[in-house]
Amino acid sequence: MHLHTPTEGDGAHDLRHHGDAEVRDEGSALTDLAVNVRADTPPAWLRERIAESLGGLAAYPDGRAARAAAAQRHALPVERVLLTAGAAEAFVLLARALKVRRPVVVHPQFTEPEAALRDAGHTVDRVLLREEDGFRLDPGAVPEDADLVVIGNPTNPTSILHPAASIAELARPGRTLVVDEAFMDAVPGEREALAGRTDVPGLVVLRSLTKTWGLAGLRIGYVLAAPETIAELERAQPLWPVSTPALAAAEACVSPRALAEAAHAAHRVAADRAHLVAGLREFASDGLRVAEPAEGPFVLVRLPRAAAVRGHLRGLGFAVRRGDTFPGLGEEWLRLAVRDRATVNRFLQALDRAVTLADR
Repeated sequence: MHLHTPTEGDGAHDLRHHGDAEVRDEGSALTDLAVNVRADTPPAWLRERIAESLGGLAAYPDGRAARAAAAQRHALPVERVLLTAGAAEAFVLLARALKVRRPVVVHPQFTEPEAALRDAGHTVDRVLLREEDGFRLDPGAVPEDADLVVIGNPTNPTSILHPAASIAELARPGRTLVVDEAFMDAVPGEREALAGRTDVPGLVVLRSLTKTWGLAGLRIGYVLAAPETIAELERAQPLWPVSTPALAAAEACVSPRALAEAAHAAHRVAADRAHLVAGLREFASDGLRVAEPAEGPFVLVRLPRAAAVRGHLRGLGFAVRRGDTFPGLGEEWLRLAVRDRATVNRFLQALDRAVTLADR
């Protein structure tokens, strides 16, 4: 683990590249292991709830009920909750609204927080977690004078779940600690979650409803933080930032019924991930290594000639996420979304063929 200050532009990594780029245009017909949205979503009952909201489109959005529902879901007062157009909007709000001097982003992780900070004029330092340490966090590696620290948990793309206690160690008076928990609802029991905690100074937790529920096209998430931080972020938001259909979805997705369904899905994802990892281990003789233990709905793998393998996989009908756009990773990394066993079995057969082709 080491500290890295990127140079202006830092052309080594395309921070605006995301998994959806793999399945646009000519990639739209591919089996998608590139995007971390749960397959076969949104469920029919959720589509119906969203459709019912369309009758109210003539009125301006009223987010009070959805905000209250999100607050109740985490046993927090509404003053500690802000609804956003996906977690990505929250990163922009944080970058623009908070007065920070030395922001630090813990990588490899989702690149949008750093991109948003740079776009807002900040110079960003990186703490790079290393493969040889299992991509685990050492709180002591974060500079003491960092007044904004951003970390994902479980982390995209490594799928590592950091202990909540280790992340809480990063809290300091005068520091904002941003924890991206976009994939936490895919972890059985949401163990190591910090959402709902009010005893960690400067804590800001981001949640997304787009991954588990298949709402990436609708854009809905929320921020949990101290009331004064929420008020600062809200002042930076445009009026009516979350649409009426997204508000209806938010209220539905934090209901007891939805939480029970998400918990069931998390266990199913864990079983499907175990099947995928077991299959990937069979490629150890080809030099493939899995970042373990994987705890999210995706896995990170390192293998020789990854770019060639990825190209051959596309020819065989499968899209996977390149890893070299993540700071701290290089061209030999790929991220794979967890899918059902039948899809995984077909993928593993294609991977076997792709590795053979790449070796020629």
